[in-house]
Amino acid sequence: MSALTYTVLTDPTSLEASVDGRTPSTGTVYLMVTNTGEEVAWLRIEVRVPVGDRAGHLTREISTINLKGEYTDTLGTQTDFRIEPDTQPVNIQQQGTNVLEVTPQSGRIAAFEPGDYMLLTLENVTVAPTAGVAVLIVREILKTDTGWETKYAAVPLVKATAKEIPAPRDFRPDKAMLDTGENLTLSWDGSPDFTYEIVFPGGRSPVSGGTWSPPTPQRATTYILVATDPITRKQHFLTTTVQVRHPVLESLTATAGIDTPWVQGTAHKGRVTFTDTGAEIFDNTGGQGTVTADKALLNGVNTEWVQGRSADDGKITFPKDGLDVRQGSGAWGNVHADKADVNGVNTKWVQGRHSDDGWISFPKEGLNVYRAGTHEWGTVFAKHGRMASGKTRPGQGWRAYAPDSICIDVDTSAGEFTGDPVYLTSIGGAGGMQYDLVGTSAVYDITANKFSVYLKWRDDRELTPAMAQQFGWYINWIGYDTP
Repeated sequence: MSALTYTVLTDPTSLEASVDGRTPSTGTVYLMVTNTGEEVAWLRIEVRVPVGDRAGHLTREISTINLKGEYTDTLGTQTDFRIEPDTQPVNIQQQGTNVLEVTPQSGRIAAFEPGDYMLLTLENVTVAPTAGVAVLIVREILKTDTGWETKYAAVPLVKATAKEIPAPRDFRPDKAMLDTGENLTLSWDGSPDFTYEIVFPGGRSPVSGGTWSPPTPQRATTYILVATDPITRKQHFLTTTVQVRHPVLESLTATAGIDTPWVQGTAHKGRVTFTDTGAEIFDNTGGQGTVTADKALLNGVNTEWVQGRSADDGKITFPKDGLDVRQGSGAWGNVHADKADVNGVNTKWVQGRHSDDGWISFPKEGLNVYRAGTHEWGTVFAKHGRMASGKTRPGQGWRAYAPDSICIDVDTSAGEFTGDPVYLTSIGGAGGMQYDLVGTSAVYDITANKFSVYLKWRDDRELTPAMAQQFGWYINWIGYDTP
């Protein structure tokens, strides 16, 4: 049985066994030595620390432990009716690989009085990796009335199983909203024993140290912090999102619409502004801009003029009484067309395509026909002088004739023919399909006041008056009267 009493305390209260791959578990061991009996003359106290990796070992290495020892005389000195304890250091040092030797400060035998205590502090103890009970063996070398004595004590110390690493927390940006040109820093609180990476759109990056500055985001971005326990491989996920005041988007699909006062380009700064009446286009100086497109499908255009792409191209202006066609110089221009379908033409003259072609002028009395670009009278060529033309109403007048064919009677009485007219016909219609008909140029039942046309499909499929009405077919005709 030992002459002194030994009590062990630890900080933290429960020492955790270390885990390979993590930051080593460290702590402080306090060995409290007290005397609850008679005075003890002591020369040396040896504390054998179990060293190794097993459950019964406290640490792998005692050379890294910081040692400190203090002896307190609880009676100390008495002043003003008060007792002041007196604390003095004792010598404590490592002997060999696993023994700590404690001696009085004087190096000689000292009295350990009843009620006094000695505190041995072992700081920065790296706890061995296996949980269990480590036993400190204390050896006392004492001087007694009968001579030198050696006594022993066993002091148990519990090493608890290591706890799971606390999950990281508080993943946060230093700015929730980024302006153009601002940098971003992400921070988190967590154990350095985790391996960390941050995942973001288009990439991932290993990180450490509790902070990371990503490339400046161009649009609202969500970052995911992934913390992995290197031993258990268990993962923890934290997310944070950063907004960008002026985002740059690769594409945008808005199914319910976008509400914005204006839209502006990133490189050239052209702008579209939305007004009560529509939209306005501005260039990068704030002036009126230009719309460039391959095609434009519009219900109408209100404009002062229209011109080709080049400065010397023709121009059309729109005065109140119609339109003017001019050259790029401002002189009157020409209208070129293959055909013109108009309700009327007001003109001083009409001429063929070439300068030596005949031409017609229109005096008040009627018309004049001239030859070869001169003012010499020209010639009107015709076998007979009576001609007329017309067309039926689209989709009307058609009736069934025989299975899979239809016909129409064309009224020509407006031509006032008196003889046996010759009729030329064609078929038109907004709905099309005329190309697949048979009989479009054949006329029957000819009189001075009418004729008939009979139609069928080229492939003899069913043809009904309803189809003619659906396609809006009508007959164009020209009649030339013969005696």
